[in-house]
Amino acid sequence: MTGEGTRPRPLVAGNWKMNGLRTGIAEVRAVSAGLAAQGGPAAVDVLICPPATLIMVMAEILKGTQVSVGAQDCHWAPSGAHTGDVSPEILADAGATAIIVGHSERRADHGETDSMVRLKQEAVHRAGLTAIVCIGETKGQRLAGQTIDVVVRQLQSSLSAGTTSANTVVAYEPVWAIGTGLTPTLDDVADVHSAIRGQLVDRFGPDGRSVRILYGGSVKPQNAKELMSIDNVNGALVGGASLKAADFLGIVDAYA
Repeated sequence: MTGEGTRPRPLVAGNWKMNGLRTGIAEVRAVSAGLAAQGGPAAVDVLICPPATLIMVMAEILKGTQVSVGAQDCHWAPSGAHTGDVSPEILADAGATAIIVGHSERRADHGETDSMVRLKQEAVHRAGLTAIVCIGETKGQRLAGQTIDVVVRQLQSSLSAGTTSANTVVAYEPVWAIGTGLTPTLDDVADVHSAIRGQLVDRFGPDGRSVRILYGGSVKPQNAKELMSIDNVNGALVGGASLKAADFLGIVDAYA
């Protein structure tokens, strides 16, 4: 899952959140079959992040296919007395190849700070996995004209010095758009992704041009193609639409 050159290979990642029973595995099989039916390698990397209870079984089912399995969160310690938490090493052992950290729902519901997100990113790297680091502004911050300032601050504080295009993906998700059916204008998305790219290059040099930047927030088949065509949008972090194979494949098809 590594970006190459100055045109990173796209990534479409599905975040199932707190949804999905074993019956949902049929949808994952359908995604894999849909990609295989296209013939040849897909033009995009595909990742599904189910609840932790499904990671191991999905990793076994998807072994050798074009679909990878990830996790939705982790603790930063490798092991220890942290009841209810799961370390990156445990998730890697279950078959995860990537872990989402700093999602706005974790920041809001669990009080996660930028420094905690950075610790988690470093832990993901320690386990040899890819960290998908989420950033984004609230509706109040957008209305106050603070979007770029908020996103840049989160980016600076949440990313570790060890960030590279090989171990990190950045996901921009305007908090007010997640699950609401609302999306920023195409120009708004372009402005934020351009600012993110500038910060990545300023801090990490030429490799910053190869770090993949995903857009998230009510991405669906109907708007995927125009969103994915924006400069510096290198894929999508998909919520509800990733639960159904037909919808998820419709977003992947933006790169067909």
